[in-house]
Amino acid sequence: MKVMVVGGGGREHAIIKKLKESAAVTEIFALPGNGGIAADAVCVPVGAKDIDGMVKFATQNKIDYAVVAPDDPLVLGAVDALTAAGIPCFGPDKNAAIIEGSKVFSKNLMKKYGIPTAEYSVFSDAAEALEYVRTCPVPTVIKADGLALGKGVIIAQTREEACDAIKTIMEDRVFGDSGKSIVIEEFLTGPEVSVLTFTDGKALVPMVSSMDHKRAGDGDTGLNTGGMGTVAPNPYYTPEIAEICMKTIFMPTVEAMRKEGRPFKGCLYFGLMITPDGPKVIEYNCRFGDPETQVVLPLLKSDLFEIMRSVTEERLSGTQVEFSDGYACCVVAASKGYPSAYQTGYPIDIADDVTENVYVAGAKKENGKLLTSGGRVLGVTATAESLPEAVKKAYDAVKKVNFENMYYRKDIGKRALMAIGKDK
Repeated sequence: MKVMVVGGGGREHAIIKKLKESAAVTEIFALPGNGGIAADAVCVPVGAKDIDGMVKFATQNKIDYAVVAPDDPLVLGAVDALTAAGIPCFGPDKNAAIIEGSKVFSKNLMKKYGIPTAEYSVFSDAAEALEYVRTCPVPTVIKADGLALGKGVIIAQTREEACDAIKTIMEDRVFGDSGKSIVIEEFLTGPEVSVLTFTDGKALVPMVSSMDHKRAGDGDTGLNTGGMGTVAPNPYYTPEIAEICMKTIFMPTVEAMRKEGRPFKGCLYFGLMITPDGPKVIEYNCRFGDPETQVVLPLLKSDLFEIMRSVTEERLSGTQVEFSDGYACCVVAASKGYPSAYQTGYPIDIADDVTENVYVAGAKKENGKLLTSGGRVLGVTATAESLPEAVKKAYDAVKKVNFENMYYRKDIGKRALMAIGKDK
């Protein structure tokens, strides 16, 4: 079957590498893909938000199945358009993708259906928001309502920082129209856990849990990024916590979306915090996380393509979804200066023995050479039977990747190793 994957980052590279393992998949096209993805799929110069372009390509090239991976095209209705053109898809329609597209919607959904999350208030007037933060508890969390490349969340430690955040989002509009409304919510404490799930709108199957590392610098310092590395599984996500999440968060969310007339089919991502009062939802995403996908899919033993088709056809409950008992670690190599100013265009050298475990996010190909073209350039993943071994293997492998201005955190997995008493 001919499969089309929409997107061009490390997440899409991980999805494509996994789809290649399926006997049913004969060709894979990436729209637009990137210079690294070109080694595993045919890259097509159609942007991820060019919905008319992707529908035209899919119909003209008789694509059998499409995977829409990034948030923007999902929220814009790419699945709706492709489905209308007769192309079966993995991913939620526009009606369901609002669970990530609007934080106001998702918070109100959780409140309505009693799904545990932080207390919050919604504002569409900057003056009212500024008045509110003069008396609300601090630290506090301020979120732009819409999509903001994963960077629309500001943790304000002081009232002054809270005021600055409100002005930045609502008045300066650094996130554009995504900042027309904001959510100001209670600051929660506890370990964070990412859980990706497959759901066909009725059944739900959790994938292996993971731990993201959002800050740019070692010791969780510096600016928030799209993610500097991940490990899986997350040691804080115990079987007991998993059971609570299934009963109080996962299934109630799927059922709530169905009751709202917005059945969710695809990958539903739960960003959780294990608070002293139990697990609570920090955020929903309507798609695979990045770079969580780069540690979760390498541990998947079952056929990803068959799972995706079962989601589309609403037969997930009868489909085998099996993960290995191992561990995975992904270290992201970025351009120095990311997520602020950085330079690109440098040649990337990847040793042959680690190529299979490298997921390229920001690279282009010119005259046969792979060059850096983004902030997060690539992720290097290793799997092993233990977490310490997976972390060591990932760092050994990242040393076999080189480009000028290369930067990566040296402590990916440290918090997880501390949690299991293996951080020596």
